[in-house]
Amino acid sequence: MKVGLFFGSFNPVHIGHMIIANYMLEYTTLDQVWMVVSPQNPFKSQKSLAKDYDRLHLLNLAIDDHPNIKSSNVEFALPKPSYTIDTLIYLREKYPKHQFSLIMGGDNLTHLHKWKNYEKIVSNYDIYVYKRGEEEVKHEIIDPKRIYVCEAPLLNISASYVRKNIKEGKSIQYLVPNEVFEYLKTSTIYKNL
Repeated sequence: MKVGLFFGSFNPVHIGHMIIANYMLEYTTLDQVWMVVSPQNPFKSQKSLAKDYDRLHLLNLAIDDHPNIKSSNVEFALPKPSYTIDTLIYLREKYPKHQFSLIMGGDNLTHLHKWKNYEKIVSNYDIYVYKRGEEEVKHEIIDPKRIYVCEAPLLNISASYVRKNIKEGKSIQYLVPNEVFEYLKTSTIYKNL
């Protein structure tokens, strides 16, 4: 099975995330997309991050019963901070029959050379890249045969924008999947961060 790993804080998950996951299923050769909730990205601050299981719960609400999009908490049990290469090695050992690929934004690809053991990532895994805006996707360090640039529809929505709206008491309806919107209407997850 070909599985695309879509890593993220999903803090919270929004419709842009879900559009990308669905696009990767519909327009690539991937059989499934696993949305991996990252507990601690080494390049991001922890202070505005909701609890791991709260973010996982919201992601599960967003995915609902989609047969080929799955949530994953695999990094919750791995050492912190989370490094992609460590997760990839763990998953390859646990699921030897699966063929794993990465899904990432073009901005992440540009900075991939800063990642731990990036050489192992680029030589062993295909990478599906979605553009973030009009910038050209640059990947001088990677074999072009392993890169698939996708023209996924993009919305200018970020999790920080969603959190800002929540703090200011503004509606986030249509910015997040409806199940997430309904849950966050009565939750204090992002009101106290």
